[in-house]
Amino acid sequence: MIKTLYFRVVLTYLVAVIIGLVSTFYIALSLIETIGDQYANRLQRNLMKDGISIQKLYRANGIDHAEIALEEEKLKKKYEVRVYDSTGKLKTEVGNPPADLYIISDEVVRSVLDGGTYRGMEVAPTELVVGLPHEESGEKYALFIQISEGTVVYYSLLMLFIALIFNLLVGCFIIFIGARYLVKPLRGMKAAAERMAKGEFDIELKWEKRKDELGQLAKSFNYMASEMKQLETMRQNFVSNVSHEIQSPLTSISGFSKALQRDDLTDDERKLYLTIIQNESERLSRLSDNLLKLASLDSQRHPFEPSLYDLDEQIRKAVLSSEPLWSAKSLEWRLDLPKTKIKADEDQLNQVWINLIGNSIKFTPEGGIIHIRIVQHMDLIEVFVADNGIGIPLEDQRKVFERFYKSDQSHNKNQPGSGLGLAIVKKIVTRHRGTVTLNHNPGGGTIVTVMLPHRI
Repeated sequence: MIKTLYFRVVLTYLVAVIIGLVSTFYIALSLIETIGDQYANRLQRNLMKDGISIQKLYRANGIDHAEIALEEEKLKKKYEVRVYDSTGKLKTEVGNPPADLYIISDEVVRSVLDGGTYRGMEVAPTELVVGLPHEESGEKYALFIQISEGTVVYYSLLMLFIALIFNLLVGCFIIFIGARYLVKPLRGMKAAAERMAKGEFDIELKWEKRKDELGQLAKSFNYMASEMKQLETMRQNFVSNVSHEIQSPLTSISGFSKALQRDDLTDDERKLYLTIIQNESERLSRLSDNLLKLASLDSQRHPFEPSLYDLDEQIRKAVLSSEPLWSAKSLEWRLDLPKTKIKADEDQLNQVWINLIGNSIKFTPEGGIIHIRIVQHMDLIEVFVADNGIGIPLEDQRKVFERFYKSDQSHNKNQPGSGLGLAIVKKIVTRHRGTVTLNHNPGGGTIVTVMLPHRI
């Protein structure tokens, strides 16, 4: 679970919160202590200064009327004032006392009654108190002044604000580090995508070893770059092969057309040149037709109309349609075609059998044998097309279904063909959710195996 990106994001935020709270608790304590001491000293100075002012107000107005004077001077809300008589008992209490009221001992009261002053603080500046002597009508009194509830709230809010600011800074720092860890691979992928958009496909991201979604994304990105690089290579080879296949017949047509302009040609030579031009023109026409067919199949716009029909009859008709070719070479046919129903695109599969039969005829020597048989399984149909021709080398058997690929052993200059026939076969069979393979025939030659589902 920890390997997922979602969990890591959640964990980053949780760690940020926990570390922020813990560090705030410890570090903010030291800050609060430092700031608290400074604040306490300032409060103490202000308290002593205002305490003297309050003492003067009591002297000027008397204990019974001092509260009005304190309110007029706006000191009543800031401080809580307690007055003790000469016996040490509380006489009056004026102001807004804080929740944590400072407890004054009898010894402290007695020392102030004797004319001394007192400055005290229990735990925090909120419990800061000043004691001052006061005399009225020959009686001695002790004035104790403590900061009010409003000042306590202000101090508490100040400390809370400092803690929250520090917590925010620590949390932001941790989230920044975590976000950088998460965003860095995305920035790398963005840069790699921009390079790919410019045609650079030799790219490999280094984050594919990560175990989270970013690692999977990097792995998929590297695979995509590899596939696009291979596709670009195939595209370049395709353009090169098409140019070569077109250039060869065009050169022949151009050359023999110029030769026909000579006046010293015999009738036989003229007929020969015209025949060559016609053959090369037909070759160009077949090439164009195959290219258009492949382009249509690639675009998925090629009509696909499956229907139920007899596969065995279709193969027999394909063999009969090629009779002029195999009769000229005196080839022997062995057909093992039991009654077989299949639901598929009849026109497209007919192209498959014509291409495979044409290849077998083309590369089987005179007097050779071509064997076609159908084997039915529960869900699949296997069609075997075997010949005892010259065969195809093992290293070429997987490549023969690539476009324009020609085996040096099986394809020579005397054999017509563009290298697109088997590519069309593979495309059609794949579209029918089937497979096609080519293997060596133990008796010599090759065996092409086409596997198709009974129904599409």
